[in-house]
Amino acid sequence: MDSSPRRRQMRIVVPSRNDRLLRRFTEVIGGPLGRFTAPGIVSPGFFTVERVLIFMTTGAALLALLAKTPCRLNGWSDQFYQACYSDWPALFSARGLGDGIYPFISSGSEFEYPVLLGLLAGFVAWLVPAGAESRGLVYFDLNAVLATAAWIVTVVATMRMANRRPWDAAMVAVAPALILSVYINWDMWAVMLAALGMLAFARNRPVAAGIFFGLGTALKLYPVLILGAILVLALRTLKLRPALLTFGATAGTWLVVNIPFMVRDYEGWKYFYDFSAERGSGNSSVWQAWDITFPEQAVDAEFISFWALFLFAAACAGIAVLGLAAPRRPRLAQLAFLIVAAFILTNKVYSPQFVLWLVPLLALARPRWRDFLVWQFFEVMHWWAIWLYLAAVIGGGPAENNLDGGWFVLSVLGHMLATMYLMGRVVMDILDPRTDPVRRMSIDDPQGGPFDHAPDRWRLRLRRQRVPLETDAAPAKEAL
Repeated sequence: MDSSPRRRQMRIVVPSRNDRLLRRFTEVIGGPLGRFTAPGIVSPGFFTVERVLIFMTTGAALLALLAKTPCRLNGWSDQFYQACYSDWPALFSARGLGDGIYPFISSGSEFEYPVLLGLLAGFVAWLVPAGAESRGLVYFDLNAVLATAAWIVTVVATMRMANRRPWDAAMVAVAPALILSVYINWDMWAVMLAALGMLAFARNRPVAAGIFFGLGTALKLYPVLILGAILVLALRTLKLRPALLTFGATAGTWLVVNIPFMVRDYEGWKYFYDFSAERGSGNSSVWQAWDITFPEQAVDAEFISFWALFLFAAACAGIAVLGLAAPRRPRLAQLAFLIVAAFILTNKVYSPQFVLWLVPLLALARPRWRDFLVWQFFEVMHWWAIWLYLAAVIGGGPAENNLDGGWFVLSVLGHMLATMYLMGRVVMDILDPRTDPVRRMSIDDPQGGPFDHAPDRWRLRLRRQRVPLETDAAPAKEAL
């Protein structure tokens, strides 16, 4: 008989008991989980948390496909009024993907995305049968299936990073704005690679994390921003080796993907970077809101490029000071959320699908359903507004069905202010860790990997701080 001590299983956090908003909506299924239950210890049988989350994601994917049904049935000619726009069929025809042009491989091809995304777009186009009756629709469907797989992987990776809070990944599975935006572009692939990179780092595998971050950056630029959070925590703990390994693997992976295409066709390779530098104010950005409100004082691309970079750099400097001066070392997900949100807010464009970047980070940084649903309300409102505004600008349909510039600007301000509200809540959690819903029962930083439970070695001391730092202190009461 084995007499070795057995590791005690850790109870998981149940939203119906832990989240005050969700508690109010559980009466129909018998009320919140009772005090004498043991979630995470008693076997759930077939319906494990992971399987339930996969079912939820699959159901959400069907809803996302349903939202695109008008365009799938009737074509994409009336896509703004029916709010079923997707870049996939548009690029399939406009960039010659349906004619056999393979981005970054075919001679003279130009594609306004990084290399890995171009290769992905070309590969899916290669899968479309040449004799298909509606090849653009087939291209959309193939991309939707693959994006759904990436979505499921993202949900599972988020769940496995959440430690005692696996149900927080449900935010990623059922986020309304994610459901509406997931099939617009290929962003879910970058979100998946960023999540896998964070999961690898959480498991103390910095090289694997860097490989995922490098692949994500070769597909969309935003995953590289997570390295900023790693840098701040490395400076605070003076654990520099994991950060250096992650940075080196990220840079090496990005170079391995990009160098062959830089050498083969430098002009085609740098088209994306030239396009990004030369473009003016993009959809739903603060810069577009300015141009619509003050058309006589519209700003040019050079002005926007400088100030977008300056404002983002200033925001990153502020986040770094916050991370280095906070009374307790922030969590990796908190800093990553702040950095990515700052980038989106100051960027030249704030496309509806950019919300995908933030959902997994918010689920890890501040898993509170009230704040999450308030933010999602404004994102969904903006999602409708942008299509009705584009219908007025591009579609030229009946005036009574269009949205004028003033209302569109209000929707842009609404979803930007909602994002800033979330940033403020995360900052408050950093300044007073007692309000952080993750740090309970001696939990420190589930995504921190080598920084988890690491002592502070270097900290900026801006003023005398007297905030209690106990991880298991009673949580501060939140107003509902």
